[in-house]
Amino acid sequence: MSEQSRDRATVFVGGLDQQVTAETLHDAFLPFGEIADVSLPKPELKSSRDPHRGFGYVEFSLPEDAQEAIDNMDQAELYGRVIKVNKAKPQKQASEKLGSKTAIWEQEGYAAKHNVSEEDRMVVEEDAKAANPMQGLEGLDEAGPKLA
Repeated sequence: MSEQSRDRATVFVGGLDQQVTAETLHDAFLPFGEIADVSLPKPELKSSRDPHRGFGYVEFSLPEDAQEAIDNMDQAELYGRVIKVNKAKPQKQASEKLGSKTAIWEQEGYAAKHNVSEEDRMVVEEDAKAANPMQGLEGLDEAGPKLA
């Protein structure tokens, strides 16, 4: 199975109770089609006593089965908790870190904001110094009505 079709045939299951096991998840989703794999990611902290992180993935053999599971199991109850079932997002590559895949200097608007010549920057600073922020506010330091 190609990586793209695997992504389409995998569902994310969130809001799982700590009692839920891979076998439980397998049995709950079996009515919707042949299941290729079930995974419950372990907590990142090794000191945690939780068996999983409260979510899991169910990979079906066919994308249609995954859609059927989403349609029928989203907002269903499992071990007394309402679960959320969606299409799984593609897994990030190990080389990818947080944030966007586009470099910040390639994003729209970055160049306009940050690629300013030194001469233009000095003109803006001089204009800012020349402008008096208190101009036009004379006489506002006195309370009460003005008497003629």
